[in-house]
Amino acid sequence: MSRYGGADAVRGHLAMLAFSALVAGSFSFGGLMANEISSVVLQAMRFALAAMIVGVVAIATGKLRGADLRAPWRYVVLGTTFAFYFVMMFEGLKTAPPVSASAVMTLMPIMTAGFSFILLAQRTTLRIAGALGIGAAGALWVIFRGDLGALLAFDVGRGEWLYFLGCIAHALYVPLARKVNRGEAAVTSSFLVLSAGALALTIYGWNDIRATDFAALPPIVWIALAYLSLGAMSITFVLLNFASMRLAGAKVMAYTYLTPGWVILWELAFGHGLPGATVLLGVGLTLAAVVLLLKHEG
Repeated sequence: MSRYGGADAVRGHLAMLAFSALVAGSFSFGGLMANEISSVVLQAMRFALAAMIVGVVAIATGKLRGADLRAPWRYVVLGTTFAFYFVMMFEGLKTAPPVSASAVMTLMPIMTAGFSFILLAQRTTLRIAGALGIGAAGALWVIFRGDLGALLAFDVGRGEWLYFLGCIAHALYVPLARKVNRGEAAVTSSFLVLSAGALALTIYGWNDIRATDFAALPPIVWIALAYLSLGAMSITFVLLNFASMRLAGAKVMAYTYLTPGWVILWELAFGHGLPGATVLLGVGLTLAAVVLLLKHEG
């Protein structure tokens, strides 16, 4: 039986399914307000608000213990790594369309598998590798609307490159969180990492924070901040930490292949139109990849 099997693994997969849907919303919201506020200022606010929300939950549920504060350097490293990812994401969204940015995100499972091998000696089986390949093909089909010419003509811009740097950090975070975990509950480690990230962002972006006229910010910034802090940060951060303790790193990040499909639905909700029927083939491939990943390993 796989060390990643059983009921815990099923719960880990369900957590990542919800994670992928909520994260997709970040691309659409980010695309709407990325140019309205400094990325560092936004993330400092987002991390601080999310830390308060998760902290209340951790205290209310009795999950936060004094022993969890051992080796605080772990939270500084993890918090800085995750903060860097989000800053690069929103810097990238200043010029990269949401769906294009989600294409870059599909590179994370392969990078995560590499980092998981280095840090945790996790080996990716042929079945998992095949599932990752199918998922990648499906995601690209969704992203480029089934247009091979559009895929071949893809020109990687500055925004995509900036986001790629952030994706490297995100791919590292998943196995690193497992490597340094000492039995802390998901909600506790999330609170401490978010707090460390908020502190790092505040120190780094202090001048930008002081220079920001918060009263003059458009409503979309505050609406996006509410979603990004509660849905796409507080909840997804707990889901990611929960799943990282129960699934192999490559499986955790494989759910990013569902993100482009979710982004299209989010874009539809924002009135940006529905793609053609050919996209359904890509969605089917990404779902097939997830089904393969859900199969029990012997």
